[in-house]
Amino acid sequence: MKQKQDYDNTFKTLKSRHQRLFIAVVNEAFGKHYPLDSSVETLPSEGVFLHPEKSDTEEKIEKRENDFLLRIGDDYYLLECQSYDDESMSIRIAEYTFLAARSRATYNQGEVILPMPHFTVIYIKNTDKTPRMTKITYRFPGGFTYSQFGQNIFLSDLSKEEIIEKELYVYIPFYIARYEKELKTGKDYEKAIKDLEYFREKMLQLRQRNQLNDVEIDDLRDCVNQIVLHITDGNEIEEEVVSVMGGEVFELHSERIVREATERYKEEIENLKQQLQKMAEKDREIKEKDKSIEEKDKRLKEKDKSIEEKDKKIAELEAYIRNNKK
Repeated sequence: MKQKQDYDNTFKTLKSRHQRLFIAVVNEAFGKHYPLDSSVETLPSEGVFLHPEKSDTEEKIEKRENDFLLRIGDDYYLLECQSYDDESMSIRIAEYTFLAARSRATYNQGEVILPMPHFTVIYIKNTDKTPRMTKITYRFPGGFTYSQFGQNIFLSDLSKEEIIEKELYVYIPFYIARYEKELKTGKDYEKAIKDLEYFREKMLQLRQRNQLNDVEIDDLRDCVNQIVLHITDGNEIEEEVVSVMGGEVFELHSERIVREATERYKEEIENLKQQLQKMAEKDREIKEKDKSIEEKDKRLKEKDKSIEEKDKKIAELEAYIRNNKK
């Protein structure tokens, strides 16, 4: 079985490379109107919970990682991506929002303020049992309760036209999930082909209008193909479906840019290595020559010393002869 990028990993790829594209998602989900060129800050997504009640043989520290915590202006948003129903989602969102708030908490003489983020769960696939809303209710001593709501997003509710009109481009790779059964079985998948052709044409138009740059549009196309490969898993229609968006993909466009740039400089780097190696060899030769010269100088000095000693003895002998003649 092929190991291809699945829905969750594709979402992580897009959030790490193309945060700008999520501004429209935030605007649509939370009724905001941020310009699409707003600054987006991705915040740390990991946190830990300590479970002191667990024994030494159990995991006392549990790591938790949310899908996407970002800041636009002064507001914080938690976007959680799901490809299946999860009954524990509400408690997970409660944990994630607490971790996000704890990381930005302020303290003042015994008081702590926890700024809770907005949140939504994006369901790539859903069933009749998938909740339309995620609700967290905090019950405090004395009977006081406070509830925080998050309207869930069902991608199955969005038509291909709405995705383009509302500039929800990060949803394009996941749109094909509604045809998962058809693509897996290879039956009645003609509408999936037509929808992919629609996105291909619209993406080309978006590139021409500079609404998507080359890297964004190519990565979106590549992510579509990655999802197709994940669904078809090598079946008889895989090549046909992948070819709609432009051929089988094994790396993202942005990854290819880095690889190709690296390859262009490989020869230069190799030449530099060879030059450094030659310089090192010359240095060794020079050092060996210097050592040989030093040894020759040493031998010359020793000869000069020997000559000086002989001249001294000769002078002493001449003086002795002169004195005896007298």
